Amino acid sequence: MNPVLEAALGNRTAAWALLFITAYGEGHANRIASTFDLAVSVVRDQLLRLEANGVLVSRMIGRARVFQFNERSPTARNLRVFLREEIELLPRDDVRRHFRQRQRPRRTTKPPSVIDR
Repeated sequence: MNPVLEAALGNRTAAWALLFITAYGEGHANRIASTFDLAVSVVRDQLLRLEANGVLVSRMIGRARVFQFNERSPTARNLRVFLREEIELLPRDDVRRHFRQRQRPRRTTKPPSVIDR
């Protein structure tokens, strides 16, 4: 993680959460916490802080609160563009490990010899 990015976004947890939401479009605290091996309560607190400041908005899907960027805020839109650029600058291993995870279940008829890499 880039220390300048951490300082600009407040802390490492906020930076990881915003990078995750930038990469996937949306995210909930449990998924973000498990991706980066963080405590769920710490991630949730950062997401709520970002929502209170207008960077993120949330909606309930079942019992999960899902966060995404506030598209009505020009600052949040500009931040998202900036974070996309930052993801491109991260080491390939970090990008592959944290920002290229499967989002959908594997097709049941897909042969086992063809594995996504």
